[in-house]
Amino acid sequence: MSFHAPCTLQHGLRAPGQTEALLRKAGFDIREPEEAHLCCGSAGTYAITQPRLSGQLRENKLQRLESTGGEMIGTANIGCLLHLQEKAKLPVRHWIEWLEKYCV
Repeated sequence: MSFHAPCTLQHGLRAPGQTEALLRKAGFDIREPEEAHLCCGSAGTYAITQPRLSGQLRENKLQRLESTGGEMIGTANIGCLLHLQEKAKLPVRHWIEWLEKYCV
């Protein structure tokens, strides 16, 4: 799974790497993209107020996520999920959905 760590986890909650570690413990092959710390462009209302820049950030993020070789993209933020899902070639799901599907 290619994992997009949202800004809320990394910067807001200051909990980088915790979700990824949990998923690895559950047996997932977590692939983190280059420049994982960068925003996907969703950022609350940012996608509405700055659509052009938001779209470019999404394109950059998807290119990096898809280049990891993962078969899916996981994230921990519904805003990021919906934003990435609009243009992603791979399925994008909340990480809890993958836990439920593959671990329960």
